Amino acid sequence: MEKYLDQGLLLIMQYAPKLILAIVILIIGLWIINKVTDLLTSVLKKANVDETLIPFLGSLSSWVLKILLFISVASMIGIATTSFVAVLGAAGLAIGLALQGSLSNFAGGVLLLIFKPYKIGDLIESQGQLGTVKEIQIFNTILTTFQNKTIILPNSVVSSNLITNVTANGTIRVDLTVGVAYDCDLDEAKKVLMEVMNNNPKVLQDPAPAVGVSALADSSVNILMMPWCNCDDYWDVFFSIQEEAKKALDKNNISIPFPQRDVHLFEHKSN
Repeated sequence: MEKYLDQGLLLIMQYAPKLILAIVILIIGLWIINKVTDLLTSVLKKANVDETLIPFLGSLSSWVLKILLFISVASMIGIATTSFVAVLGAAGLAIGLALQGSLSNFAGGVLLLIFKPYKIGDLIESQGQLGTVKEIQIFNTILTTFQNKTIILPNSVVSSNLITNVTANGTIRVDLTVGVAYDCDLDEAKKVLMEVMNNNPKVLQDPAPAVGVSALADSSVNILMMPWCNCDDYWDVFFSIQEEAKKALDKNNISIPFPQRDVHLFEHKSN
């Protein structure tokens, strides 16, 4: 019995200082990690990093530092960490290969949140889809179309392809084409269409609206109307200008021709 007690005391005397030191380092290390995480969160907020990304980056840095701390503490008390690190690396590689698609979406989401090519509420076009950004998640971007459909775009695809941000500049030009007859007074038609745009309260005067001949088509002279408006007023201007242009042209006896074709008949004389 005394032999076992002596061996127990010897083990305690041998490992107790290491264990106490490891516990102290663990407590101090956790306190430092919390402070570092809080500092990182504060820096990210001051740098105007997206609110969605800040908690994630804070949690990620905290877990990485804690894992390194636990490995260091384990090695201090005599636990072999080489095999543990090898297993952890192999597990990380296996998880990375299994979640390759998700990790690429995650990387794309981080890039989108950092560089901010668009924000919530912007009207964007990507992958042939046009819609308002409802939510920017870590893995996906959620759009709402004008038909109130929800479109989910993977961030890896969005971040690596063309993005058209329609509303980024706050104003937008509405391009409308009106065809008038070839025999009409072209200057009068342009004047009438310009008045239509100037009289619309949602059309901006800076930049000023403009009109111009865009094409000499088969059945009409096509005039391009180019009013500017705030992004929120796009559809109101789009519909109202076309309706007002039709009424104004009718009032001034300027016809909008329909497609027509001249057919020439030749009499065939047989011998």
